[in-house]
Amino acid sequence: MALLSPRQQQVLKATVRHYIDTVEPVSSGMLVQRFHLNASPATVRNAMVWLERQGLLRQPHTSAGRIPSQQGYRHYVDALLPQGGSQVQLLQQELNSLRLQFQWTALDDLLHFLAGRLADLTGLLALMTRPVPRTPRLRTMRLVSSGERLVLMMVDWGGNVVTLNIRHPPALPQDVLLLERWLDHQLQVGEQIDWQALPPQHRSLGRPVQLAFENHVRQSSLAVDGMVAVGLGGLIAQPEFHQGRHNLRDLLQLVEERPEELLREQPQQCSTVLGAPRLQHVSIGREHKTPTLAACGLVKVPYGGPQGTRGWVAVLGPMRMAYETIIGSAHSVAALLERLLG
Repeated sequence: MALLSPRQQQVLKATVRHYIDTVEPVSSGMLVQRFHLNASPATVRNAMVWLERQGLLRQPHTSAGRIPSQQGYRHYVDALLPQGGSQVQLLQQELNSLRLQFQWTALDDLLHFLAGRLADLTGLLALMTRPVPRTPRLRTMRLVSSGERLVLMMVDWGGNVVTLNIRHPPALPQDVLLLERWLDHQLQVGEQIDWQALPPQHRSLGRPVQLAFENHVRQSSLAVDGMVAVGLGGLIAQPEFHQGRHNLRDLLQLVEERPEELLREQPQQCSTVLGAPRLQHVSIGREHKTPTLAACGLVKVPYGGPQGTRGWVAVLGPMRMAYETIIGSAHSVAALLERLLG
């Protein structure tokens, strides 16, 4: 995509802001009038035509104005996003004023309150999880071969046992024993497995074990037992959903039955919304791996808990969402949780 000129950036930013506020396509004349652009409607119209050719705007109907495309929202979030504004500042001030009170609040009550406040502010669905370990701290691993199956038993320092059944290529008993000894040595030395150091003679048997182990860790990190979800009514009241343009039933089923799919993607971008770097992930439209979310935007910010644990602060809504307010608010909540739990 070609670089945007200052005028084109201004027009794209104004179009996104207008559509977020009104859910209506916008004309060049309306942009000039509402945002006091220092340009004629013809100049703005030319910029809108160029942005449409670049895939950043689209025209829902031939005679209608233009609205942002998925790519347009992505460029807006990546390159044009303003600060959160007065709403984020007010939320931060409120949270700071309640900080001492929160210190004596049970974690579940705290998450419910913060999710409710986030849902009220955004008018969308706020999701929060308890902090959980990023990876299990294993004490020992045992391997038992049975035909074409290999049973991997993992015991953590809390005495919990997890068993994985793995399909593997034919292996001699001594190969299984040597791999088990290597795994135990890894745990004794560093309390984790350095799969990059897997010796060549163990790779044929070790790779299936590695894949099964990493999949287990990935699923464990997505555990959402006790996830707090507040604001479902606000989400389904959005025009994109209550007018039947998208499959609301599948979306509700996803949130209620498979919320871990909302946390599947890892943070990719770093933001300094509150003056300190913090990872965040913003998924827009068909960037989601889950097709049910193809009409949605998801902002997800991690927060650190005690002993290396991590939880999530997330907001789910339509692609047409106030990203600057939502990102700033999620960062404010995540920062407060880290101060209280750290």
